[in-house]
Amino acid sequence: MTMSTLKRCVLAAVAVASMAVMLTGCSGSSGESSDTIKIGANLELTGNSASYGTSAKNGIEMAVKEINDAGGLLGKKIEVSYADNRSEATEAANAMQKLLDDQVDFIVGPDTSSGALACVATADQEKIPMISPFGTNPDITVDPATHNVRPYVFRAAFIDTFQGKAMADFVADTLKAKKAAVYVDNSSDYSKGLQKFFEEEFGKKGGSIVATEAYLQKDTDFKAALTKIKAANPDVIYVPGYYQEVGMIIKQAREMGMTQPIVGGDGWDSTKLAEIAGAANLVDCYFSNHYSSDDTSEVVQNFVSNYQKAYGQKPDAPAAVAYDSMMILAQAIKDANSTDKDTVKAALEKISGFNAVSGKISFNEFHDPVKSAVVLSFKDGKQIFVTKVEP
Repeated sequence: MTMSTLKRCVLAAVAVASMAVMLTGCSGSSGESSDTIKIGANLELTGNSASYGTSAKNGIEMAVKEINDAGGLLGKKIEVSYADNRSEATEAANAMQKLLDDQVDFIVGPDTSSGALACVATADQEKIPMISPFGTNPDITVDPATHNVRPYVFRAAFIDTFQGKAMADFVADTLKAKKAAVYVDNSSDYSKGLQKFFEEEFGKKGGSIVATEAYLQKDTDFKAALTKIKAANPDVIYVPGYYQEVGMIIKQAREMGMTQPIVGGDGWDSTKLAEIAGAANLVDCYFSNHYSSDDTSEVVQNFVSNYQKAYGQKPDAPAAVAYDSMMILAQAIKDANSTDKDTVKAALEKISGFNAVSGKISFNEFHDPVKSAVVLSFKDGKQIFVTKVEP
């Protein structure tokens, strides 16, 4: 072989190798050329809110199985990559980056408001559609600094503005309370947001806040603050927190002889609440939520029946809204007839009247679902339906 011939062979080999790299890069960067649609699930699988993440994972897996068993989407199967955010905002941001490194097409999660807020800027920067199943803080979908809608961020949950108002109305109109105490989790954007909206609406209803106390996530002794609340003699105590601390607060309040109704938000929804608080202590406790498993509609009862067969227990709200999130995303992909992120984002914005487990969902201009809420109470530690609140 002459030198010139060798040189031509080397150049040809380099050209072929370069083309192979380019083709590989193209196929790896677009879901259009893959035989799967890859969903990244950023969930609270361990840590303080692990009950939410476990339920959400169940809901997502059930939805994916139903979709894949029916033939998938656009001739492709759905594959889910899970990342544990450990119920921490910083870890949620790390989990988001892990999923992006895994080259997922879309994101479902995180569940908690703090976790979701840690990821929204990245979703917009990377232009990847993200649906938070259970995050209710208004800032998740709207930037509070600019008041602009976050273009790639959606949610399946109602927002705290509605939830806080709904419980203030229930407390004033149904429980006939005039004086309320508020016990807020100062480490939680979710809790502080609900406090704000509850207090605003309760004031409009003629009520007064007679005591305000604060705790932090992972606290275990609440007696000092509860002593101050007891001295203020409120008609009702509003505790907008997550089940782990709320369960201990309810237990300690009842042990101290505090018999007032204790009320809260969707962060209460976990089977572990009754374990922590004690079933007997949940008498006269109420909370707002996304759905009730007692709802007799066909879509709810089919979901409840299938979930019980798969997991041996009734589904809670985190399972329901995670299932809804996956089904809404699937509908948008169908409507878009594409996995192109911008095309799917546009299809999500047009979702209207979607018959979800947690109600008929239509996204408004802020990417928030317009849907009803329910108020639940307890009997023998089990959730029971009290009333429905329309938006």
